[in-house]
Amino acid sequence: MTDLPEKMLAIAIPAPGGPDVLAPEQRHLPVPLGEEILIKVEAAGVNRPDVLQRMGAYPPPKGASDLPGLEVSGTVVSKGVSAGTYEIGDKVTALAPGGGYAQYCKVHQSHALPIPDGLSMVEAAALPETFFTVWTNVFDRVGLKAGERFLVHGGTSGIGTTAIQLAKAFGAEVFTTVGSDEKLEAVKAIGADHAVNYNKTEFVKAFLEETSGEGIHVILDMVGGDYVEKNWKVAAVEGRICQIANLNGVAEEVNFSRLMVKRLTHTGSTLRPRDDTFKGAIAACLKEKVWPLLSSGKIKPVMDSTFPLEKAADAHRRMEGSSHIGKIVLTVG
Repeated sequence: MTDLPEKMLAIAIPAPGGPDVLAPEQRHLPVPLGEEILIKVEAAGVNRPDVLQRMGAYPPPKGASDLPGLEVSGTVVSKGVSAGTYEIGDKVTALAPGGGYAQYCKVHQSHALPIPDGLSMVEAAALPETFFTVWTNVFDRVGLKAGERFLVHGGTSGIGTTAIQLAKAFGAEVFTTVGSDEKLEAVKAIGADHAVNYNKTEFVKAFLEETSGEGIHVILDMVGGDYVEKNWKVAAVEGRICQIANLNGVAEEVNFSRLMVKRLTHTGSTLRPRDDTFKGAIAACLKEKVWPLLSSGKIKPVMDSTFPLEKAADAHRRMEGSSHIGKIVLTVG
């Protein structure tokens, strides 16, 4: 397209700090190179890594935009000379290494996917970060299988709501922890078989009782801290634990004999710094195995709230308050 503006509105992080540091700026449009495409953004997902980046705790990888925002939906308006997967005018949702909090965002073409049937642009923007993360960690990395017991902490987060639905759709028995009775009802409504309010109930004791002492086969954890030891206690023999964040800080002390006696596997990963080929392979798996579930309505993103791009600070306050259920999305006018 030749009628693109020279500049765009973007939400930048001039200095680390609280939500109020997020500031609107005029920026030049990104220029797609090679196999990149430029998306005119209609909606952008808000994720915990955005909050960490704003606080100065999660810098963007080398070569990525300094703007926050790891997932967008919108229309392809330009592309690099080697990009051939999508045509100008195609509607897509995409994983981004940064730059999503803006009117235009460039991504590698292999990280974009078509909008699933029946989903709005706002719903589509809520997909990539959580679905890429859950798929690569739960199904590829630790190999969750049908019939196994699966536990995800923070069941009403974007990751949690995605993990519950995917694990259930692929035949697992799903366990989760949440922080309120309202959230208990929410996770049960989307398929959790067993859930506890961790402010009232000790999940290790509860879930060991639920499983007649056998424990959980696969655990996805974003909490870290003292949950590392708790996960080892509740895990089944030969259990697999995948760490994707440490919101409660690093574990200061753990009993490694438990890891040895149960023959546990505790692994972890981060998605944002991985290369284009790795992320493209995840996208291909999602298109084949998960996008049909979204298009059929068997699973769908759980939506909490939307905010205009200019109100990104309010969206961050909503996330940091931890009362949200599902995804928070910015709408881009």
